[in-house]
Amino acid sequence: MSRLIIVVEKASDWGSYYPSDNVVSAQDYLRQSLNEDDERTQVINLCRSYKYLGTGYYVSLLAEARGHKVIPSVRTINDLRRRSLYGLDIEDLSSRLGKFLPAGGRDTTDFGILVYFGETSYPSLEDLARQVFEAFPSPILRIEFERDRVWQISAIKPTGLHSLSDEQEDAFAQTLDRFSRKLWRKPRARRKYRFDLAMLVDPNEAMPPSNKKALKHFIEAGSELGIEVDPIGRNDYQRLAEYDGLFIRETTALDNHTYRFANRAEKEDMVVVDDPESILKCTNKIYMHDLMLSRKLPIPRTEILYKDDAKNLDESAERLGFPLVLKIPDGSFSRGIVKVESADKLKAAADALFQHTALVLAQEFMFTEFDWRIGVFNREPLYACKYYMSRGHWQIYNHAAKGTTKSGGFETLPIREAPADVVKLALKATAAIGDGLYGVDIKKDGARLAMIEVNDNPSIDAGVEDAYLGADLYRRIMAEFLRRMERKRLGTRG
Repeated sequence: MSRLIIVVEKASDWGSYYPSDNVVSAQDYLRQSLNEDDERTQVINLCRSYKYLGTGYYVSLLAEARGHKVIPSVRTINDLRRRSLYGLDIEDLSSRLGKFLPAGGRDTTDFGILVYFGETSYPSLEDLARQVFEAFPSPILRIEFERDRVWQISAIKPTGLHSLSDEQEDAFAQTLDRFSRKLWRKPRARRKYRFDLAMLVDPNEAMPPSNKKALKHFIEAGSELGIEVDPIGRNDYQRLAEYDGLFIRETTALDNHTYRFANRAEKEDMVVVDDPESILKCTNKIYMHDLMLSRKLPIPRTEILYKDDAKNLDESAERLGFPLVLKIPDGSFSRGIVKVESADKLKAAADALFQHTALVLAQEFMFTEFDWRIGVFNREPLYACKYYMSRGHWQIYNHAAKGTTKSGGFETLPIREAPADVVKLALKATAAIGDGLYGVDIKKDGARLAMIEVNDNPSIDAGVEDAYLGADLYRRIMAEFLRRMERKRLGTRG
């Protein structure tokens, strides 16, 4: 059964609340002998202070040493001491605070709010409170703001339970109840599985990286290896502490919840695929272009176009010739990609794309009947596919088709039957990024190779990528998760 332990510095700090077996004093917690059972434990550290080498600091430190999930973690405590980290990218901070403050607020130069487990009593600041909590997960935070022409965060301070007023204690109790229920939604019997893996999915996603049958195969393969694979959604952010690893099976982006989940999982020292660095590198084609150039890997001839630079646009078109392809940096599944065949169409297409981005890639048009896709995990090739262009179209996916998006056919082969130079290029491209799960798209035209992109969140659909390996594809992926989680556990507990 999972346990929740609430640690307070002094028994009197809990005096306003009902007694609970879950609440222990810091001294009692620190003196506890290590529990050798297989019970999951979440610790909420409500000590008065987390100063370095103080009581609160040691509660979090020893909780981590004991394999307990603790909030705040030692990393969060240390981050909160570093003022340079307060420069969070809170979009439209001045506008938000300007609307929040009363009419006389134009004369206000500083103020603060309390945040309990990422929640605030001010609806207009809820998103801001959530972002700060996700960056610095801590039970009670005071966010202080100051204005010098524009509003900015001046300090983020952890605050003790003992400092709350009666009204604030009531608000904290309500959020603690909600938070603890999110952490432990249902009592768990003694675990049948050695590890728990959260699989982030979106049942409503139009073009997910794995179809429902593939997700089922991942769950079955995990079960065979002693891993309970639990599908979770975007509203389960606070439940990450329950798990040993995170497997993202919805389309990743830097500006949505998938990156926040990956970043949080990494901070919790969980095994995570896709890891935040891979998402950061792979989701931007501008970054990928320069990375591949620096590694001297073959790519299509490419120019970077800059907004409001007509001369650059004309010169790039002259060098590349028509037709050429325009790409926004963070498109996926063939979206945000336009083929143009004349100067007039180039300007119109570029103007449309520049509404969404300051930079656009222009590439030579390389037509091939199909693209190679090599799946790679932990620097080893997993599968090889040929993705054919959609019928009557120049891309694999035709989003302009009437009705639903249409795609071309495919052919899945054993790695040994894929061209050796294609596999070798795929391994070189992914080595520049990391040891995660990637799908590398490559064009081969005679002797010429060109690396098109590396996907951090590659498609693995039942009936497509698994057409040759079958169930073994899912077992291999789950086996790598098992290896990594075992290594984490040994590293944590000896």
